[in-house]
Amino acid sequence: MTVQTRRDAHVAIATFARPPHNFADLELIRSIGAAFDAADADPEVRAIVLRSEGRVFCAGADLVNANPVADGVAVERNPFYVAAARLFGTRKPVVAAVQGSAVGAGLGLSLVADFRVASPEARFAANFVQIGFHPGFGISAVLERVVGRQRALLMNLTGRRVKGEEAAAWGLVDQLVPLDELDAAALALAHEIAAGAPLAVQATRATMRGDLAALVEAQTDHELAEQAKLMGTADFAEGVRAVAERRPGRFVGR
Repeated sequence: MTVQTRRDAHVAIATFARPPHNFADLELIRSIGAAFDAADADPEVRAIVLRSEGRVFCAGADLVNANPVADGVAVERNPFYVAAARLFGTRKPVVAAVQGSAVGAGLGLSLVADFRVASPEARFAANFVQIGFHPGFGISAVLERVVGRQRALLMNLTGRRVKGEEAAAWGLVDQLVPLDELDAAALALAHEIAAGAPLAVQATRATMRGDLAALVEAQTDHELAEQAKLMGTADFAEGVRAVAERRPGRFVGR
C-alpha cells in the first residue's frame, strides 16, 4: 500500500512511502485523501499526523518520467489537482513531519498541514521556475498565507531551497527538532491538539482556515492553465532535460 495508517489514542498517523524520492502522483495524493477521509469519518480521531518513510519527505512530481500534470491537461479539471485541492478540505487538524526535502508538489503537500514539524535536514523549495514551469498544487496562493507575500515571491521566483533553520525563522516550520526526535515531536503536537474539545477545535480551525479549500480549487485551475501553456515551450523541454541530467537549465525565453 502507498499509504498506511494507524491510531495512537485520538491521533491518526498516515505514512506514505514511494522510495527513494516519495514522488507525488495521482495514486499517492488520492491515497492520502482516502486516509484523511477515514480520519474525518472516525469520531475517535481528533488530529492527524502526515509523515513519510525515507530521507526525503516528498521530492514533488516526477516530471521526467510520469508528469501527473501533463496527463490531465486535455480534461476540464486535472485529476491530480482535484485530488490535491480535496486534501485542503480535511476537517481534522493535520501536523506534517518533514524529515528531508519538500520540493514542488512536496512543498504543496506540506502546506496542506496546519503545522509543520521539521528537522534541520529539511529543505523546502518551490523550484518550478528552475524547470521552466509555473507553480502548482495551490502553492501560488497558500505559501503566501504561511510566510508572507515577499518571502513567497522570493521562493517562487528563485526556486531557492530554504533550509530547516531558515524555514523555522520564516514561520514555514512551526517546530524544529533533531531528526531522531521528529516523529515523537509531531505526535506530541497532534496529541496536544487532540486534548482540546474536538468540536470546538474543528469549529475554530474551520473559522481560521476560511475559504482555503475553495481558494486552492480555483488557484489550481489557474495554475494548470499556465502550466499547459509553458509545457509547450522550449524552456520547459530544456528544464526537464536538465533535471534528468542533474544540471542547471540553459533557458532561452521561448
